Amino acid sequence: MISTNAHPHVKVTGRHLQITDAISDYCTRKIESLHLDYPKIIEAHVILEVEKYRHSAEVVLVCSNHITIEACEETNDMYAAIDAVTDKIARQMRKYKTRLMRKHRPRKDIVQHLEEHVLQSEPTEEDEHQVHAIVSSERLPVKPMFVDEAVLQLEMSHRQFLVFLNARSSRVNVLYRRKSGDFGLIEPTAN
Repeated sequence: MISTNAHPHVKVTGRHLQITDAISDYCTRKIESLHLDYPKIIEAHVILEVEKYRHSAEVVLVCSNHITIEACEETNDMYAAIDAVTDKIARQMRKYKTRLMRKHRPRKDIVQHLEEHVLQSEPTEEDEHQVHAIVSSERLPVKPMFVDEAVLQLEMSHRQFLVFLNARSSRVNVLYRRKSGDFGLIEPTAN
């Protein structure tokens, strides 16, 4: 249960939508009303988007023990989308709570960062007119976790991959979603 003096920080962002105090307060109340005793919610980001008649609400909860929970819902009404996404988060947490408590093992809270760089290749005669520019660059937190925890984390997310520090081997691993719905694991080999 979230205590009244330990509410998580709630950030509300709008895409093609002006965030009013009323919408911000509504989102904050909905997040604070989530009665999750485990894992503890540290911060929440609510992203609201309007595109024609489509109103979508996405919630990303950053919780203790390196757990991130994400959900997204669309309706034709913004308040209904906010209600639906908070209900979905609550259902996800009830579903995963037992698995989370059973599988999370204590470990040092060491988080490393992996910096991604996209390099520009030298043009050849064939692609002389094509220039490959750096599309994006971001820093990814590389959290220590066991493979089963990484699978659980990716199941609770809509992301396609997860970069993590394997708690067993102390090496950076990448877990990704396969088209079949299963997961693939990329592990570096020792040379």
